[in-house]
Amino acid sequence: MRVRRGAGVAATAALVVLLGACSGSGGTAGPDPAPTSAQETREAPTGKPSSTAAPVADPAHAVDPPGRRKGRLWSADILVQWDKPLDDDLVEQIEKLKGVAHTERIGLGQVSLENRVLTVAAVDPDGYRLFTQAEVADLQEAWDRVAGGEMAIDQAVARRLVDKAGMITLGSDDEAPTLHVGAYTPQIPTIDMVVNTAWADDIEMSVDNGLLISTDSITPATIRKPLERLVGKDASVQMLDVASRIGLDPDARLTAIPTGGTLGSVVGTYTYRVIGGGRIAPDASWVAANIRTEVVPILGSVTCHRDLFPQLRAALLEVQQRGLASAIHPDEYAGCYYPRFIAGTTTLSNHSFGLALDLNVPGNGRGTVGEMDRDVVSIFKTWGFAWGGDWRFTDPMHFELAEVKRPG
Repeated sequence: MRVRRGAGVAATAALVVLLGACSGSGGTAGPDPAPTSAQETREAPTGKPSSTAAPVADPAHAVDPPGRRKGRLWSADILVQWDKPLDDDLVEQIEKLKGVAHTERIGLGQVSLENRVLTVAAVDPDGYRLFTQAEVADLQEAWDRVAGGEMAIDQAVARRLVDKAGMITLGSDDEAPTLHVGAYTPQIPTIDMVVNTAWADDIEMSVDNGLLISTDSITPATIRKPLERLVGKDASVQMLDVASRIGLDPDARLTAIPTGGTLGSVVGTYTYRVIGGGRIAPDASWVAANIRTEVVPILGSVTCHRDLFPQLRAALLEVQQRGLASAIHPDEYAGCYYPRFIAGTTTLSNHSFGLALDLNVPGNGRGTVGEMDRDVVSIFKTWGFAWGGDWRFTDPMHFELAEVKRPG
């Protein structure tokens, strides 16, 4: 007999911390600004299902509240992701596969937050909750908050990203949407944060390119091959029971579909495989179409995404013309394109796309103010780069493409 994921006592102990920010209730974790005019003031959450609907934080991005949980819970066993909306006939065929007990359509996209490429799911709270841990599924206030336009996110993921007002901006573009974190809850493996489908247009992501599958009492691996034959080589099929143990399914062809104007338009669909030692192998056709080695001022020969070069050259040329070339040390340059996870994680960085570079590594370590010349920083910002020194957990050696600008 399979043991349902998340049924243990340990999962319950660290289950959920609801934020009081939108209720003005002084929640037990996170900031607590005054409620907006669209919000109600109510008692601090207790961790038990609420009999009163949570306040609607963002009416412009609200969907119908889900009400009490209806129906049984399902194990989250397999996640399939496409780079296009689901085909109804294909979903029907998947649901007829022997071993498929239940499915739920969701939207999937990746956002770059402080050099961490994280997965956001756009969901129908009513159906998606049935795939979560029992304690999460029955925490009514969490799903009311998601329906009301707030975000649910794993607390460990949010720690470096949430600001003092309890907000997270999904991307580095000036027009990237900013959402309030309504609940800290454990997430389904490989998904970092959840929003409702009303946010999809703002985040520039699909609402219908992913499919959660429960095999219930059947071992998920038994249907892998017939499922892969059915969905084709362009889809990513991840065994979530494997991912929950080791972080990612090593046998999957993984897919990232970066969202947002700059990252999404430059990267497109990015597929890769895990090859061990923290390394990944991006699809060879993507590498051939996008990665180049060229000579730039000051640094010499570098390997980056082809769309990074015009702005990198322009920034370095201006640094040179303003007599600041000595502030950049070519022998302390740590690279641009390297397809691997952030050290000690299974999270991609913008270096995996060739859209970031590290300069003057000694003296500019993470968590420090760094020694980077601030005039150089200003020039790079002018040419559309974000600087890691501005982040909540600083990385002053790091510059990444945030906005596409073309030299005149």
